[in-house]
Amino acid sequence: MVDFGMDLAAAIIMFEKPMGIWAILEEESLFPKATDKSFEEKLKASLGKLPVFLKPQSKTDKNAHFAISHYAGIVSYNVTNWLEKNKDPVNDSVVEVFKSTSSCVLLVHLWRDHPGQPTTTPKEEGK
Repeated sequence: MVDFGMDLAAAIIMFEKPMGIWAILEEESLFPKATDKSFEEKLKASLGKLPVFLKPQSKTDKNAHFAISHYAGIVSYNVTNWLEKNKDPVNDSVVEVFKSTSSCVLLVHLWRDHPGQPTTTPKEEGK
């Protein structure tokens, strides 16, 4: 029988500790020059000595970068595009609403340089 609570604790700590996976992902996402490789290197440097952080062992993804051991077994992860997926851009139409309809001067000021969504339909040339 598997003790899910105790077996999972080490993996949870690895994700949530101050320099765990989530913190490193958040930090790397803030740097414009960060790459999948720099993210992978930081993960390995910070978490590489933990007993639950393993070398990839995937038979289905030969490009996996690391693995985590927990009650479900050993799960391999590929960090390709994690930084891009972690970005949370604001939809252009939402920005346009902020800029054009808000009575809050600060909100309009914060989004003033964002191009937003065009408010007019561009006319085709020659018509």
